Amino acid sequence: MKGEITSKEMPMSVFANVVKQVDHAASLLGIDPMLVEIIKMPRRSVIVKLPIQMDDGSFRVFTGYRVQHSIVRGPAKGGLRFHPDVTLDEVQALASWMTWKCAVVNIPFGGGKGGITVDPKTLSKHELEHLTRRYVADLLDVIGPESDVPAPDVNTNEQTMAWIMDTYSMHVRHTESAVVTGKPLIMGGSLGRREATGRGVMLTVREACKRLGMNLKGATAGIVGFGNVGSVAADLLQKEGVKIIAVTDVMGGVLNRKGLDIPGLIKYVAETGSVVGFAGTTPISNEEVVALDVDVLIPAALENLITAANADKVRAKIVAEGANGPTTPDADEILTRKGIFIIPDILCNAGGVTVSYFEWVQNRVGYSWTEDEVNGRLELVMVSAFADTYRVAQEYKVNMRVAAFMLAIRRVVDVILLRGVYA
Repeated sequence: MKGEITSKEMPMSVFANVVKQVDHAASLLGIDPMLVEIIKMPRRSVIVKLPIQMDDGSFRVFTGYRVQHSIVRGPAKGGLRFHPDVTLDEVQALASWMTWKCAVVNIPFGGGKGGITVDPKTLSKHELEHLTRRYVADLLDVIGPESDVPAPDVNTNEQTMAWIMDTYSMHVRHTESAVVTGKPLIMGGSLGRREATGRGVMLTVREACKRLGMNLKGATAGIVGFGNVGSVAADLLQKEGVKIIAVTDVMGGVLNRKGLDIPGLIKYVAETGSVVGFAGTTPISNEEVVALDVDVLIPAALENLITAANADKVRAKIVAEGANGPTTPDADEILTRKGIFIIPDILCNAGGVTVSYFEWVQNRVGYSWTEDEVNGRLELVMVSAFADTYRVAQEYKVNMRVAAFMLAIRRVVDVILLRGVYA
């Protein structure tokens, strides 16, 4: 997948990162420790073994996961990823982040996530379809429009979502479009969904610049990861006057200090599969982009890009987390000490789940919104969420990540207190 970057070194368990973030934010709020235990751990983690007959007649068994971290505020919501490095630990962490992300933008979803440990590049389309359908069939009692709604993630796309919708619909004996989001438009997908995460990154960077007294026009940016999120964010930020000087993908990176031609680069990637070799550029690595002297650094790939080993090299004024979990807790402390303004993942990249919510709503009422309506509603949600988070940061004198977790945890805990704990 373009824009995909895998961390070979995991400084600590990804789920342990999330637990540490939750513990810290909850302690500042004075939340009852027993309630903290309830909100930290996933409510349900399912592991399925998926035997698939391959095109050559042989059989292989794949491992799939679906984790529901919380359904207190509504159905679990979260993507399905296909990647050889998928583990239960990672899926649990991502499901937890989804709980807090949905709460930060105040949409009525809980957190979920799914994954299959597979390198999709080694499978044919026919084999991927069989794998997807078997995964859904084994999780029919887990997913559903009122319980757990999957979406695209790493190495999954509209086609994958179409297979999920069809498989589920065949089993329940009626077409159920709201079981999944990120579908093709012709099957009930939402206009603006593909661009939503990158648009959310642009909107939160814009809001951060306002608070910091920075002029967005003329600002410089470097982006690690040039997949859907990174490329859309780059395109929209460039339209706002930002100069994108460096981007990388899984194959390498390119630098042009005068500014990259983002529309040309997007077209080049569509033709070649990578940013590498784009005319008028010089090569650059992920580590070099992290250390660039830019106004905005956008990590838009996978987890743990910025660690204690390289955080001190970051020179950007703003780190806008287009990816989930790109900064470890130890690195977070270093960035904060350096005075770098962090737009945390659970706020920065929440545009995708917000428009997924819009898609779910449209499916349930049987009505479609225009792209302008979708983008307008998304802007209202993201601007409001940024303002709420910034207010908490100022009130408690904490960084934006801690503030976002505090805001989200308070919203989840308040619902738990009102609903009570069933026993």
